[in-house]
Amino acid sequence: MSTLRLILGDQLNPCHSWFATKNDKIIYVLMECRDETDYVVHHGQKILGIFAAMRDFARSLTTAGHRVHYLTIDDQANLHSLSSNLLQLAQHYQCQRIEYQEPDEFRVDSLLAALKNQFNGQLDCVSTEHFYTQRLDGVRFFNNKQWLMERFYRAMRKQHHILLDASGQPEGGQWNFDEDNRQPWRNDVALTPPKLIEHNHHGLWQTIQQQSIQFMGEVDAEHFIWPLNREEALSYLDDFIEHRLVNFGRFQDAMVVDQPFLFHSLLSFALNTKMISSREVVNRAIDAYYQGRASIAAVEGFVRQIIGWREYIRIFYWAHGDQYQSTNFFQHQRPLPSWFWTGKTKMRCLSQSIGQSLQYAYAHHIQRLMIIGNTALLFGFSPQELSAWYLGIYIDAFEWVEQPNTLGMSQFADGGLLATKPYVASAAYVNRMSNYCKGCHYNFKLREEENACPLNALYWHFHYVHRDQLMKNHRLSMVYRQWQRFDTTQQQQILNRARALLDDAQAC
Repeated sequence: MSTLRLILGDQLNPCHSWFATKNDKIIYVLMECRDETDYVVHHGQKILGIFAAMRDFARSLTTAGHRVHYLTIDDQANLHSLSSNLLQLAQHYQCQRIEYQEPDEFRVDSLLAALKNQFNGQLDCVSTEHFYTQRLDGVRFFNNKQWLMERFYRAMRKQHHILLDASGQPEGGQWNFDEDNRQPWRNDVALTPPKLIEHNHHGLWQTIQQQSIQFMGEVDAEHFIWPLNREEALSYLDDFIEHRLVNFGRFQDAMVVDQPFLFHSLLSFALNTKMISSREVVNRAIDAYYQGRASIAAVEGFVRQIIGWREYIRIFYWAHGDQYQSTNFFQHQRPLPSWFWTGKTKMRCLSQSIGQSLQYAYAHHIQRLMIIGNTALLFGFSPQELSAWYLGIYIDAFEWVEQPNTLGMSQFADGGLLATKPYVASAAYVNRMSNYCKGCHYNFKLREEENACPLNALYWHFHYVHRDQLMKNHRLSMVYRQWQRFDTTQQQQILNRARALLDDAQAC
């Protein structure tokens, strides 16, 4: 009896137990489908990167002696639907069984589960063997209690004995060194640029373009920089551990003009396509600490990103269901202006962060959260439109990680299920954590004037407009006390400036 095994574009893990043995009756299927390229407008580099990585993975399986059926985007037999292609191939190979690894998105999960009603044979789903947690661990762990990442993170540290001393206490005497990890980078610490591997995929990009797939962003197919297989991903990991981990923690929130990568690992694409595992990345960072090559603050900050936030976001996604995508606590409806697709805005922080995103399909977490997300929330842009933009533009964006980060963390669209307060900031934060404000069209120190940074008036307008929803939040009490210190004339001037900006966001 023959078996089809589906491998999705974010399941490129050569260490999966599926591949431990070879069996001529097992056919591995990878497919480039329009229903995957078209559900949102993706960055061209994201389409190119996933296709190139899938093709590389298919070649490696074939070389290892496995049977592989690969459907390219221009294959005449391609029905451009995961389910339709699977049913067609099952009939072609006379398969009585279809197996697939757990998808990481509700959309794909429900699509494949529905095959039970269309396929006469056996349908089996197995683990991706990638994450520390199982999908529904969050439901069991929190058990109707308030979701708090810190509580989950500490439990993960204890369960997996990560950065604990012999007595089971946290290394360094505390669980979280976040207070040490919020420093701006002023070129006072040496920066070793990442050692990037460049690929030439001009031919593949031509094929993609010939299919008239809509995309956003810039694509230099002859100098594609993202890792496409496990070996390349490990080389990126090596480079990070050797040169940038030591300074990652304290500068992880820093932002600098024309420095898109700073001390970051550039591993998110490789991790989210499962070329490398969370465990080996965490273990390498921990080893660096015990070898004296990086401080506890640097290593803990990095480890928390993976076993804390990344795992937490995944279990949050699966616990809150497919309906989470429509949440809109503030009822924000304004459409995204064109500068989300061009980067052409007079706000230098935005032009840098969006421009970098368009150029590299990448921005680090603070650029995504506190520049782009902050601006979107203050302007009242539709969280659903913003979520689709985030899902499309970033090479590492898959719905399980993107949707909670955008709707919950960035836009507070869930009303506080994920974050304990809205993450909004005025220009003072941007100036403190970056050099973006220097040379900007706007003055970060001003509020009401025509050349005042839009973030300042919008910051106060946001809290004023949503005061009924937010004033009782104890973490915002100081904000509202500060607002009351403005006299009535100042308050009105601030609100007038904000309303003028909201009336013409495109001109900012």
